[in-house]
Amino acid sequence: MIKRLFCGAVAALGMAAAASAADTPASLMAHYAQAAGIPVAALSAARGAALYRAEHPGRNAQAASCASCHTANPQQPGRSRVGKRIEPLAPAANPERFTDAAKVEKWFRRNCGDVLQRECSAREKGDFIAWLSQVQ
Repeated sequence: MIKRLFCGAVAALGMAAAASAADTPASLMAHYAQAAGIPVAALSAARGAALYRAEHPGRNAQAASCASCHTANPQQPGRSRVGKRIEPLAPAANPERFTDAAKVEKWFRRNCGDVLQRECSAREKGDFIAWLSQVQ
């Protein structure tokens, strides 16, 4: 009985790991496009790049952008406000990027709140991933 429960738990964990390993930039773009009610082809790498580079009024009257921590080149590592290394955002430089939907949502929620002072829309998230997927 215990062996059967243990094997079932191991199998469930394996399936959960396989499900999160199945996330790709393309599948996340499809998810965000669907959430925005648009076709994937309507996502814009140009809008994603503009979002990344745009400066927004930040906390303490300092302008902030994604590039403030992630650098102007998303293929390069960045640094957090406290000096912690941030791995490159571009999947070409960091193949682990955009492979776990839960992590992607966590970081969009945190970073959009910090930089934009609001949550990013599904379209903005899709545009952002569309752009980073093209960065070589």
